[in-house]
Amino acid sequence: MTTGTASSQGNKSGPSLRRNARRLLAEARPHWKLLAFTWVLMGVASLISPLRPWLIQEAFDRYVVQLHLPQLFRFSAGIFGLLMLETLVQFGLSFYSATLGQNIVHRLRTRLMSHLLGFRTRYFDNTPVGTLVTRVVNDLETISGVFSEGFIQVVGDLLKILTALALMLWIDPMLTLVTLIPLPLLLVATNFFKNGVNRAFQEVRNRVAELNTFVQEHVAGMAIVQAFGREKQEMEKFEKLNKAHAQAHIRSIWYYSIFFPVVEVVTALSIGLTVWWVGRQSLLNVSAEASPGRIIAFVLYVNMLYRPMRLLADRFNTLQMGVIAADRVFRMLDSQRHEEESGHRRPASLSGDIRFQNVWFAYHDEHWVLRDISFHIRPGETVAIVGPTGAGKSTLVNLLTRSYPWQKGQIFLDGFPLEEYHSGALRGHMALVPQDVFLFSGSILDNVRLFNPNISEAEIENAARQIGAHDFIKRLPGAYHFNVHERGVMLSAGQRQIISFIRAYVQKPQILILDEATSALDSESEELIRRATLKLTEGRTSIIIAHRLSTVRHAHRILLIHEGRIAESGSHEALLKSGGLYSRLVQLQLT
Repeated sequence: MTTGTASSQGNKSGPSLRRNARRLLAEARPHWKLLAFTWVLMGVASLISPLRPWLIQEAFDRYVVQLHLPQLFRFSAGIFGLLMLETLVQFGLSFYSATLGQNIVHRLRTRLMSHLLGFRTRYFDNTPVGTLVTRVVNDLETISGVFSEGFIQVVGDLLKILTALALMLWIDPMLTLVTLIPLPLLLVATNFFKNGVNRAFQEVRNRVAELNTFVQEHVAGMAIVQAFGREKQEMEKFEKLNKAHAQAHIRSIWYYSIFFPVVEVVTALSIGLTVWWVGRQSLLNVSAEASPGRIIAFVLYVNMLYRPMRLLADRFNTLQMGVIAADRVFRMLDSQRHEEESGHRRPASLSGDIRFQNVWFAYHDEHWVLRDISFHIRPGETVAIVGPTGAGKSTLVNLLTRSYPWQKGQIFLDGFPLEEYHSGALRGHMALVPQDVFLFSGSILDNVRLFNPNISEAEIENAARQIGAHDFIKRLPGAYHFNVHERGVMLSAGQRQIISFIRAYVQKPQILILDEATSALDSESEELIRRATLKLTEGRTSIIIAHRLSTVRHAHRILLIHEGRIAESGSHEALLKSGGLYSRLVQLQLT
């Protein structure tokens, strides 16, 4: 995510913010009982707190000044009981509002991750991983603050302020007006603080997304950074991002450093005006106005008014940042880059008859990667696709698995248009062995079965024997329970590739795709995989994409792709005899 994009999202118009706020509040409907209980606790807390200063005034004027100690003790016990009730209510309000926020975020995060899994491959090609992590983790945590620290608390603070003002006006209207003379100064300072901190927090969020993207990318590519001695240069880039992040935080701290002292000064002014007015009334012998309890009550009310006002500015920023984060999350949930599932065909099995008919494909505009591609693969046939780097070999596979939509032509599977197949059901009948094997943190068993409980350990061990990998796995600590760690870093590239072959074998696919599957293997492993490939492709439609031409000589047919077109087609021997491009590529690899 670029800074400009984030900023534009952060500066949404008022109606847009209100629309997202309403949509966010609608997410609480499934938890309406918890929400209603939280509202009740908020109402009770907002009414109890303003009673304390008035009760203290009554206790002081009636019993302390009059020296009625037994009554004072009983009255104080009642105030203490009320304080304990308030404490219990505040605990419940804090706990249940935070629980409400986490429940809402849990549902949102589940929906977002489910939606993310359905995005087309192109979306992940164009979106940094760090940005996606920020959306799924950081932004949703910000949203939880709307409920745990924002909306309910803002309404509660406002209700508490109104109740306190009503009691103050009931006790002494004139003293209330005098006490609130500095209030406009606080309102101006609060508005300045709210706007300034909002801008600073928006920048902080942008910098967090940039840091997430940078760190994730460089941790994943650390081997390249170190291999080329780029540690110093990459550290300089990180330092710039880190410094920008720190400066954004410092700007937010600057606003806090100004605002909080201003609140303290305004509070002190109000208390000073209260004491001055009561002292003036005392000098004028207006005794009712000069009761000690009234002074104490109004000093407590001043703190009760200004403390929530100080918090309100912060809570409004929490609300606004939560709504802005919600906007980013909702934009992703509403994104049309999600794969629209139009297919309805869910066959129990496939014969594997594949036909490309005049297919054209481009990643961007009309910069064609594939041009008028037509070929037919019969059930059980093994077809190899070869050609120079960038010719479009892997793109054919991406179209067959519906990872990308094509622009022109048609693809048929078992005689039906490919788009009629449900993508999940379609891929369930295919197995892909990619060039860059990705292994998850966990055991070899978990990575082979991909957490499918229907695949037993005995099946996996039998598959490893068939592939010829059983011996090397048994030598590992824990054998099939060996933890390969994140991205399979505990295994060599060749070993990871072999694990991916076992993974494909146990899936029992009707269509097998090997995408440069031997590129990471040494000669010994390549020979092992070549033998395993013959067994793996037996009786099923197979597509082998290869750069090493020695691995495709046993294919029934070879398609040579050049500049996005099928330049040659035939068996290995026939293409060698033709003396064309395939023959020249074989000669180049032999020399």
